[in-house]
Amino acid sequence: MQKSVALVLSGGGSRGLAQIGAIYELEKQGFRITSVAGSSIGAVIGGLYAMGKLDEYTQWVSTFNMRDVWGFMDFTLTRHGLIKGERVFDKMKTFIPDMNIENMPIPYAAVATDILNEKEVVFAKGSFYSAARASVAIPAIFTPVKHEDTILVDGGVLNPVPIKHVVRNKEDLLVVINLYGKKYAHAKQKENEQAGNNGKLNGIMKSLSTLVSTGDKDSVGYYSLLSMTTSSMICRIAEMSIEQFKPDILINIPHDSAKTFEFYKANELIEMGKKAAKKALTESKILNPNKK
Repeated sequence: MQKSVALVLSGGGSRGLAQIGAIYELEKQGFRITSVAGSSIGAVIGGLYAMGKLDEYTQWVSTFNMRDVWGFMDFTLTRHGLIKGERVFDKMKTFIPDMNIENMPIPYAAVATDILNEKEVVFAKGSFYSAARASVAIPAIFTPVKHEDTILVDGGVLNPVPIKHVVRNKEDLLVVINLYGKKYAHAKQKENEQAGNNGKLNGIMKSLSTLVSTGDKDSVGYYSLLSMTTSSMICRIAEMSIEQFKPDILINIPHDSAKTFEFYKANELIEMGKKAAKKALTESKILNPNKK
């Protein structure tokens, strides 16, 4: 008998591709996902799953190399952000048509942040792409979205793990895929290693890459400081949300497994998600009540 699942997908940039692998593993193990809620990249992956188009997206993103990713960066010189964030969604629309959320086969909710009124905005109807674009609007990186009489930014600012917004039936297991799991204890690879494997970028691209890459303590540029600060804050909010709602199954993806825009690591991240889900299911006391 299939076990039904209310699935929650967190924000976390390109690490969100690991959620694809985790979803596939859940299905492989006989789970039936009956509803999904997501924030930021989780809103994108969750919406694609809810509308039955995750396979098409997976096939597409699995072909990316580093140059492809930067090709989707529609940079803009405004005070509101570095990237318009329209080009990648415009491309997706050519093979995944938009769908109203209320018409999706399973219940879905996407979360964004109303930055003027300091509150969450939950999309449970209307255009999928409009909801997804608002939910991924990382402050100072993507230009914000004007919505009615306010401005929306990334849902992860207030609710990176939107557990309270998933539709959950009495018999559903609550499953959370958290992209802010414990960091790897491995040596950090050099920034230019992947670039060397994928061909050289021109000088402008290198400069932009440095600006919008997640920094470390050897890089204290504008975005590096912003990223480290907000990442620490969001990670803590995610921990508190998980502690409050206590999911039945928690699938953790290492916080440092990929940087925000490393979508060219799709195949690696999808495989990581499969392994993380299998590990969480094996260790789950729900499925293995006698496990110590």
